[in-house]
Amino acid sequence: MKKWKVDKPYLLSVIILMVAGFFIFSSASLGLLARSGAEYSSVAFSQTVLGLFLGSLAMIFTSRLDYKIWKKYAFYLMILAVLLNVLVLIPGIGFEHGGARRWFIIGGLSVQPSELLKLAFVVYFAAWASGMKNKMQTFKYGFAPLLLLFLVCGGLLLKQPDTDTFMMVVFSGVAIFLAAGGKWRYILSLAVAGALGLALLAFTRPYVMQRINTFIHPAANGQGSSYQIQQSLIAIGSGGMFGRGFGQSVQKFNFLPEPIGDSIFAVEAEEFGFVGASVLVILYVLFVTRGLKIASRVPDLFGRLTVVGIVIMIGAQAFVNIGAMLGVLPLSGITLPFVSHGGTSLFITLLEVGIVLSISKTQTIKRA
Repeated sequence: MKKWKVDKPYLLSVIILMVAGFFIFSSASLGLLARSGAEYSSVAFSQTVLGLFLGSLAMIFTSRLDYKIWKKYAFYLMILAVLLNVLVLIPGIGFEHGGARRWFIIGGLSVQPSELLKLAFVVYFAAWASGMKNKMQTFKYGFAPLLLLFLVCGGLLLKQPDTDTFMMVVFSGVAIFLAAGGKWRYILSLAVAGALGLALLAFTRPYVMQRINTFIHPAANGQGSSYQIQQSLIAIGSGGMFGRGFGQSVQKFNFLPEPIGDSIFAVEAEEFGFVGASVLVILYVLFVTRGLKIASRVPDLFGRLTVVGIVIMIGAQAFVNIGAMLGVLPLSGITLPFVSHGGTSLFITLLEVGIVLSISKTQTIKRA
């Protein structure tokens, strides 16, 4: 096995996404500045200092760290993540906003422990799967542990509630399971169970049913549940081929809900048009495809599965967000990686990228 430097094409795609994300966020946040200058300061500080600056340092650090240390401490990382997500549910410890209890307030900054749980899940399940090897095809050693981890993560995340993060955990878990040699028939049975679970959630949690109805009937209730998707489509459509220009979005000021959150792709499409939106989508495609190419060339099974889990998790999050803003997927409230507001999310995402870069040094075939 020959040691290489970090995978440059993958690193380049990440740097471009980071730079593009910074400028898109800066423009989208002008709408928040117009509404609430005080809140804007806190958001901008969290995004730039906790997310971009500290996240970049974390990426550099983990890219130089021997990735096998994550396997050594995977169990303890998982325990820590579970404990933090239990603590956040306790009144007086966790911070509640908009009916959700997902954050700790530390030094005036909000920290979301579910982001750490996503990373811990990928590392722990990759470590388990690499240890089981051929036994992953069995129910007892392959599929049953995956179900157990889904139950633990789902119990914590749905209680917050954070359905979107749990959905990303499921995507990454299925990807790792299949990459490790797990059987498709187990995944098909999981899909059936998932559909039944979604139906149950729709009848027990009104916001889930509301999202489904909005997806099926996007033109209905334009001032209510369909408001966000209609305003998103107006923003995207008004961008035309080349957009209104940087900083010139109209929808971000008084119309789009969460212009720095899950609606930020609509702001980008309005300002940079079809061309700019397509370039952003292509960047995510390159990020995923290059990441999977790295995974295919890593001889160590733990490294390979970790890359698959991280890349699929980040990529799925991006395409679920974009699909929701285009109306081809139900609204999920999930944010756009590297772009949307979320200091903790950006920090963990860049830390995960650093792990992939560290693993990329062990590719065995000369890279293109």
